[in-house]
Amino acid sequence: MGYKVTHSDEEWRRILTPEQFAVMRGHGTERPGSCALLHEKRQGTFSCAGCGTPLFRSNLKFESGTGWPSFNEPVEGSVETDTDESHGMVRTEVHCATCGSHLGHVFPDGPPPTHLRYCINGVALDFQPAEASAK
Repeated sequence: MGYKVTHSDEEWRRILTPEQFAVMRGHGTERPGSCALLHEKRQGTFSCAGCGTPLFRSNLKFESGTGWPSFNEPVEGSVETDTDESHGMVRTEVHCATCGSHLGHVFPDGPPPTHLRYCINGVALDFQPAEASAK
């Protein structure tokens, strides 16, 4: 696939922490409950930790009880999905539309209005509070 932001594995290893690289480039999963962004409640935007693309708005974040940040829907055009048949399951993988980094998965068990749960690895996200972006 042709993404707007591309790097070699060596470059990605310099940009990302080892945990981010394992999740975002190696399609891994962080331990549930291990990310500080799980409890982030301020207004703002969650962006891709790899390329800075705005992915999710905090007003669509909800407590799913799963141990990962969960959202009703992404910023329009910011993510793409693929079928993930790993680990003996069939799931829908979510990745950044700008750099292709693995973010998590989307499930059809979320609350209204979309009834979707974008279950995202917190290490794949950076958070920009609304008050900081307004300055």
